[in-house]
Amino acid sequence: MTTETKTKTDDAAPKAHAFQAEVARLLHLMVHSVYSNKDIFLRELISNAADACERLRHSALTAPDLIKDDPEFAIRLEVDEAAKRLVVADNGIGMTQEEMIGNLGTIARSGTRAFMDKLGEAKDGSALIGQFGVGFYSAFMVADQVEVVSRAAGSDEAWRWSSDGMGEFTVEPVDLAEAPARGSRVVLHLKDDALSYAKAGEVERVVRSYSAHVPVPILLVDLEAKAAEDAAPEAATEDEENAQLAKAPAERQLADGTALWTKSKSDVSAEEYKEFYGHVSGQYDDPALTLHYRAEGRHEYSVLIFLPSMKPFDLFDPDRKGRVKLYVRRVFIADDVDLLPAWLRFARGVIDSADLPLNLSREMLQHNPVLESIRKGVTNRILSELQKLSDNDPETFLKIWENFGPVLKEGIYEDFERKDKLLALARFRSSKDKGEGWRTLADYVADMKENQTQIFYATGSSVEAIASSPHLEGFRARGVEVLYLADPVDAFWVQMAQGFEGKPFQSVTQGAAALDAIPVEGDADTEDKAKDSDAGEKADIGLVTAFLKETLGESVSDVRSSSRLSESPVCLVAPEHGPDRQLEKLMARQTGAASGAFAPVLEFNPSHALVEGLSRRLSGDGDKGKLADMAWLLFDQARILDGDAPSDTAAFARRLGEVMRKGLV
Repeated sequence: MTTETKTKTDDAAPKAHAFQAEVARLLHLMVHSVYSNKDIFLRELISNAADACERLRHSALTAPDLIKDDPEFAIRLEVDEAAKRLVVADNGIGMTQEEMIGNLGTIARSGTRAFMDKLGEAKDGSALIGQFGVGFYSAFMVADQVEVVSRAAGSDEAWRWSSDGMGEFTVEPVDLAEAPARGSRVVLHLKDDALSYAKAGEVERVVRSYSAHVPVPILLVDLEAKAAEDAAPEAATEDEENAQLAKAPAERQLADGTALWTKSKSDVSAEEYKEFYGHVSGQYDDPALTLHYRAEGRHEYSVLIFLPSMKPFDLFDPDRKGRVKLYVRRVFIADDVDLLPAWLRFARGVIDSADLPLNLSREMLQHNPVLESIRKGVTNRILSELQKLSDNDPETFLKIWENFGPVLKEGIYEDFERKDKLLALARFRSSKDKGEGWRTLADYVADMKENQTQIFYATGSSVEAIASSPHLEGFRARGVEVLYLADPVDAFWVQMAQGFEGKPFQSVTQGAAALDAIPVEGDADTEDKAKDSDAGEKADIGLVTAFLKETLGESVSDVRSSSRLSESPVCLVAPEHGPDRQLEKLMARQTGAASGAFAPVLEFNPSHALVEGLSRRLSGDGDKGKLADMAWLLFDQARILDGDAPSDTAAFARRLGEVMRKGLV
């Protein structure tokens, strides 16, 4: 054997590769799948094939020779019941050897880990597969061996990828005579419990259910029926001819590739919208809102946008990228262009422009005036439709808000032009109904108390934590509504929003409470009790204030009597011109600081028994050294009520132990 012959033999030999570790775990799940809905594997393979055709259509704009021999794109499904085989083939862009290893052996994005995390929470993981970029591997739910033969457009090489899903895959060169002229052919050797997918009727059912509106024609070929047709005698009896006509043709088109968004809204059914939504989103929920229209005038473009009814897995991905696809005159351009602002990144669908040039580079797309105009028009239309939905179908709107409210609120501080529209849409939990219902800002303003000039809010980690905060006691006693802002984004947008209908936002944990002008509510007993408290003994405010300031030193920026407390002895608030307490904590957490940059203000309740007792001891001959321990215990109590640890845990434990010892002696 010559050296040259030996080299060729080595190149032709299949080379084994190990799957990426997380892909191997995923494949183990697929191979041993017990998912109730296995139909989704075919939708995922068809979606991949359609994407391959769309990408080649785009590449051919600058390299038309790539499709000169076959300009019509198509997806071909072949079933062979006798051979227990299903084939999904396309004449799209195809793959090189390197692309085959990279695309089918690893997952570059974090989709696998996210899929694994969500899988443990889901009742049926099959509903998650399309969302996480792992759709190809779903083929192993129904196949014990998968082969992919692919030839990149314009290449004179073809390659075969093969695996049983057990940890390895092989890649080897293929003779061009055995490969498609371009594109990929996925061959599934079906498991015994999945042989129904080798039947034409079953495949047709799945395609019509899930993939009838992909923008590429789909052809179904029953190889056994076709062979029987080809072998049929030329002279057949009339009965045989009638029987043959009654059968479904061996080769038939299941989808014509018509772009759904180009049709009139009146010509599209709810089922067709749902099927197309599944195709563009990779989700199996029903869309909560469908927006389909054609804009004409200065710029012409078609829009088909869906708002999901469940959260996409990448909703809070740090990149905050949208998932709306851009087409130009039905030619796919890109799926990573910022067609909508980041605070609408949960929207799914397509926008098809009639005005953009087909050969735009990505850099030009980012700063194109036509695209900017489209972006503005579609964004405003979505907000308009959401407002109509909130007015006409509050229940459906609330489902959208519960899923995507935190994302929409990002727009309040990012998009000044639409801030007021977003504030009008916003819904909040509040003290009005113990945090169980939703309130609008218009509702809040309409119910404001006499002499109330501000919209009060409290931020925190949860509605429950906010509702139990001592800062709300004085507001609750006066019947003043407080908005519960429990999303992390709330601490940011509320600083930028300034106000609503002329009423500024005011944190209950920042600055003076401004409650003196609003009377305490309640029955006669409550009012008499409040009068008795005012007339009776109270702490010496000046004496207590001076002592606490001297003892606590730089741990606090100020000490003062509080009108916001009615039950608790103390609380911490932010200085008048500093950040809100919750915002300060978030900022400290991001920088890794143990505490915020601003020392808090300590407010005390002069009518509380502990503060009154401290005042009496200070007025008498009390040991200031022992009373200092009480001052620190009050300060640490305020920190704990605010969700923080004591300033000095060892000293706190010692002081608390001393108090307990005295109480037990």
